[in-house]
Amino acid sequence: MGTLEKLRLKMSQVPVDAFLVSNMQNWRFVSGFTGDAGTLLITRDEAIIFTDSRYTEQAEQEAPDYTVIKTVVEKNVLKETIDKIRISRIAFEKDYVTYSRWEKLKETLSGQELIGVSGWVEELRAVKSEEEAGYIARAQGIADEAFSRLLPLVKAGASEMDLALELEFTIRKLGSEGIAFPFIVVSGARSSLPHGVPTSKKLEPGDFVTFDFGARCNGYCSDMTRTVVVGHASDKHREIYDLVLRAQLAALEVIKPGVMAREVDLAGRRVIEEAGYGEYFGHGIGHGVGLNVHEKPSVGKTSEDVLKPGMVITIEPGIYIPGFGGVRIEDLVLVTEDGKKNLTASEKQLIVV
Repeated sequence: MGTLEKLRLKMSQVPVDAFLVSNMQNWRFVSGFTGDAGTLLITRDEAIIFTDSRYTEQAEQEAPDYTVIKTVVEKNVLKETIDKIRISRIAFEKDYVTYSRWEKLKETLSGQELIGVSGWVEELRAVKSEEEAGYIARAQGIADEAFSRLLPLVKAGASEMDLALELEFTIRKLGSEGIAFPFIVVSGARSSLPHGVPTSKKLEPGDFVTFDFGARCNGYCSDMTRTVVVGHASDKHREIYDLVLRAQLAALEVIKPGVMAREVDLAGRRVIEEAGYGEYFGHGIGHGVGLNVHEKPSVGKTSEDVLKPGMVITIEPGIYIPGFGGVRIEDLVLVTEDGKKNLTASEKQLIVV
């Protein structure tokens, strides 16, 4: 069953006459249209892309099986089309509609009943096809190679910002469409910031340095994190690093189809908690990766998601100690029919540069 057929099955179960897709990554996944302005309307018999004159030709090329209708400022083409094909009940993506947009929708489609739904497309996106998984693996290969080329430049005196820029330049030069997200490069005491941004701070001997970054291939993201030490690793550096690594390996060991995602989190979290560092690990151990760097499934301690073949997830435990620094180690993992495949090749033993 294709994507449209699966969505139409959901429509029939509510039931609704149409489904309005307003999230850019969702309409890309469903139709193949990569423009950043538009709306996708799916009915029982039709699939229509509404976009302005900047993207109509592109939409026709990228989504040849879809009807493309040009939007104009003089009139509401979406409403005219809905009225013309006599749609009365419309499902819309409530997670992406602001209050002002909701007010406008109610006013524009006053003759229709609007039903907010959540996760219809995201559930389909969570399980990757072989082609999608291939794009992610290619992006991860670029990221791994970029990191290996960066390591000789990681030394005392280099700044976080310079290293982040060099990493981005290398990733693009190796063929990435761009960056998957703004890179995290934090050092010394700043490495306790899980999502810290790179600054002009220069690396110093004894600093932990955390790199969290990803590439893109055909729209699909990769995501990895490695932490290194500058100059000399103290006993405390080694203790914290070894603990995070053991937690990550414990979580990786659990991954296979049918496992509750929260069990993966708990397997890694237990290692950190039993060592007395539980208060310094506040986030979930992972998340899904695809067209967005964060998407379903959730891999946290309260997740209700079940792992399925084709899901691509991160495993990224961390310990973050204010005033000292932090460690995170993150791999990208494909859930397979018989277990898992780790897509990340970079060294995980502690690297001292």
